Amino acid sequence: MTRTRDQDACPGALTVHQAADGALVRIRLPGGMVAAAQLTALAEVAEQFGSPAMELTSRGNIQIRAVSDTDAAAAALAGAGLLPSPTHERARNIVASPLSGRSGGVIDIRPLVTDLDRAIQADPALAGLPGRFWFSLDDGRGDVSGIDADAGVHARDDGTCALLLAGRDTGVRLDTGEAVATLITVARRFVDIRGKAWRITELDDHSALLDGLTADAPPGATWPPTVTPPVGWIEQRDKRVALGAAVPLGVLQARTAHFLAAIEAPLVITPWRSVLVGDVTEGVADASLRVLAPLGLVFDENSPWLRVSACTGSPGCAKSATDVRADAADAVNAPAQADSAGPRREIHRHFVGCERACGSPPTAEVLIATEDGYRLRIAPP
Repeated sequence: MTRTRDQDACPGALTVHQAADGALVRIRLPGGMVAAAQLTALAEVAEQFGSPAMELTSRGNIQIRAVSDTDAAAAALAGAGLLPSPTHERARNIVASPLSGRSGGVIDIRPLVTDLDRAIQADPALAGLPGRFWFSLDDGRGDVSGIDADAGVHARDDGTCALLLAGRDTGVRLDTGEAVATLITVARRFVDIRGKAWRITELDDHSALLDGLTADAPPGATWPPTVTPPVGWIEQRDKRVALGAAVPLGVLQARTAHFLAAIEAPLVITPWRSVLVGDVTEGVADASLRVLAPLGLVFDENSPWLRVSACTGSPGCAKSATDVRADAADAVNAPAQADSAGPRREIHRHFVGCERACGSPPTAEVLIATEDGYRLRIAPP
């Protein structure tokens, strides 16, 4: 269904959203990749101009809330190289397999992230992409193809890439070298025909997006969504180590971000609101674990924090009925529940403050706050 609102209210670092707790800025990180110095800059902006509780998003981006001086914040972000194109800063929504090039996968997708980001910024028409439109680049392991991005590619064992629209295989097969140009063509066509649509799924017919592209395989294949992040000690193919750290409820404190940046290693914010620290030696990885775990980062794949999430809730969101993050934390810390069938099933629970159910994972028990507690959302709205 096409949205009725003409204006895209999706925030950026320059186009801010006025939330209940003040101005909110969202910094796009293509592929979730952020340098240590850039994370330091983000933490300093949060400390100096906003809330030190930075938010990781399901698109691998970072939000800073309650920003008191948006111009000063934007200048600091630009100085750190986080706003390379003022006209396209909300269009740079690229999610990629976080461990690509380090562990697993068919190809290293990282060069495609860089090439696609540059191509988006170089195309004046794509400044008109809605802030909700996003791209996915899956290195073949299937971790981000299941997130239903608008346009994406999925690397295949035969050396080609499948072209995806709205999370479904179109049947079109591309050489890796054609992937970026094809995604740019699809995005440009969407801008031309979208009307008031913000997402490809809102189009009545998206066949025009594939004009001139031939399906070489049956279309329609999908991938199951990944709901938990890679956590713990991950051995890379080069024998170095990546550390996967879950961030409870996606809230990364600026103080913790400073410690992460101090490792001076490449960082990736994942679509599951976690952080990857890559390319470190075993000694550095061991020392980092000893420092970061007491700060609240989670390295245990069996932690209950990996099975609970929440929207912003009160007081940051005026539409929320309650402080859902506090309730989600209470649920994690409560004794395990049991029913007549035995111990409670280990399902993911997502706490939300209103019917919009922001940030709901694709497979989760969504609990909506009401005046009388929480009710289970039976089906998506």
